[in-house]
Amino acid sequence: MIRKTGSGEARRKFIRMSSLEPQPRTEYRVSRKELLWIVGSAGITLLALALLANSTSLFKRSNREEAAAWSQKPISAGYIGSQLKQIDKTRSSLIISYELENNTDSDYHLAEGPGLVILSKLKTDGSFSQEEPIRLAYPVFLPAKQHARLAIEITQPFNWPAEKDAGYLDKMRNFVKERLENVGEFVLFDQTNHWQLELPSGWEQLQETSQASD
Repeated sequence: MIRKTGSGEARRKFIRMSSLEPQPRTEYRVSRKELLWIVGSAGITLLALALLANSTSLFKRSNREEAAAWSQKPISAGYIGSQLKQIDKTRSSLIISYELENNTDSDYHLAEGPGLVILSKLKTDGSFSQEEPIRLAYPVFLPAKQHARLAIEITQPFNWPAEKDAGYLDKMRNFVKERLENVGEFVLFDQTNHWQLELPSGWEQLQETSQASD
């Protein structure tokens, strides 16, 4: 009897052994010209991606700058007067009052807080200054199509003179003059609603009175 299994096992062993034999390696050589072309193409691709990313960043920044523009509501403010108030012997508050007119169909609420900033606009170069702390004297509710009062308060060190002092009034006028002589106007910024309100000057008369008394 002839067994065929032997030849089959031999073939299987041969196949297994032949599969373990190392295969010849195929080498690819790249010429210098092709290498330079590959490197140059990669550099051009990276440059194009960098320019595209830069243009996208500039476009986004431009959109942010356009969106950051402050709106001016049709609300007008008129100067009423200034008042110097004593806090204690070493501090005083300068209170400047305005009358607001709301020409819109919406109500507005103004209250002291982190979302409300009041800056002084300088006469010299028109820049904003926050050198002196300015705050809202009291909360304001401004109904639609109506009027309301608003006051801002500036607190500064000031040795309040005695009433018997001959220069009592002059010292107070000079104090007010020094605080306001370089201020063209005040500007209120409502960061919550992203709008601004200009508070015009009207204290030139106080400065003229102070100069006349000198």
